[in-house]
Amino acid sequence: MSIGGSSADRELVTLSPPADRASAISVTERKDRIAQAQARLETLGADALLVNAGASLRYFTGIPWGASERLVAMLLPVSGDPILVCPHFERGSLEAELAFPMDMRLWQEDEDPYVLVADAFAGSVIALDPALHFQGSERLRRAAPHATLVDGAPVIDGCRMRKSAQELALMQQAKNMTLEVHRRTAAILRPGISTAEVRAFINDAHKAMGASGYSFCIVQFGRGTAFPHGLPGEQYLAEDDLVLVDTGCTVEGYHSDITRTYAFGNVSDEVRSIWNLEKEAQAAAFEAARPGEPCEAVDAAARRVLERAGLGPDYRLPGLPHRTGHGIGLSIHEPAYLVRGDRTPLDTGMCFSNEPMIVVPDRFGVRLEDHFYMTGDGPRWFTQPQAAIDRIG
Repeated sequence: MSIGGSSADRELVTLSPPADRASAISVTERKDRIAQAQARLETLGADALLVNAGASLRYFTGIPWGASERLVAMLLPVSGDPILVCPHFERGSLEAELAFPMDMRLWQEDEDPYVLVADAFAGSVIALDPALHFQGSERLRRAAPHATLVDGAPVIDGCRMRKSAQELALMQQAKNMTLEVHRRTAAILRPGISTAEVRAFINDAHKAMGASGYSFCIVQFGRGTAFPHGLPGEQYLAEDDLVLVDTGCTVEGYHSDITRTYAFGNVSDEVRSIWNLEKEAQAAAFEAARPGEPCEAVDAAARRVLERAGLGPDYRLPGLPHRTGHGIGLSIHEPAYLVRGDRTPLDTGMCFSNEPMIVVPDRFGVRLEDHFYMTGDGPRWFTQPQAAIDRIG
């Protein structure tokens, strides 16, 4: 797809949802997740797991419910059926979202929901969702003074890190959609277009492909590309600017997150050299992602490429100011992480971004971000990396 020469209207009218949509997660798979969590609970030596509202509650129950001051949570005993603790007035809404029927313990506005959790909990050790806020853990401690509270991350992350074939299919669909949106976005660029206009198009284009819009969007021109998450305020595209677009969407809650950096016109030899180096670092990270290797080895491989070229070392600039990648799934950033110190062994089903951005401070930056998943034979790209600074794909 070329850069420039088209219009938003022309591109939107030719976009449509994919013909073969990935199916939603089945009830059988969700119940398998429950069983796997119970097996991990037993290994942990805990009697129950408390899963707060958010991505992990959706993972187990199908409920896409955000965390708030009102407790909505699943209490999962090490054996037996899960229990949903929720406000009485939200019962109908939650029942409509549940993937399968579940015992519900309801609390009124003037009652303490953590007392319900304590009453439903039989045992001495309860593992807590790492996403549960501090106040929640303290309220549970007061309601269940007999209980020992432990970190539930080994259970929750242990389940969520390794994606099933159906999860991979949903993520593939989301990434395919976003990559097509990237191609169409590059086509509508023109001198004077604002970052707000580009963001609006990206939102509309994702909707045209069947998403609810973008889940996030960063658009930066010229000097703005030197800031990994952008600068506030509007920017307007000029001839020979570097363009950085980072965006994604969700399909059944599963995320895409793809970045493209490209030239609008002619850019300097220095910019082209850094772009090529970024591509080399991304490729090195991919090749280092071998089964059984620690996650930090992937980050180290990308940094070696940059250090050989005189950048860095470590997080010094010019160079790579952040980790090489993050896990992705129902959360856009989730364990494990491609960063020094994360020694989680790479295993089948794990999914990661690969984005070893190079920043030349206050001048420009280049980030190429694609995602891969692990197989028994090694990594596989969800989307093929960008081929050249003058082409999107």
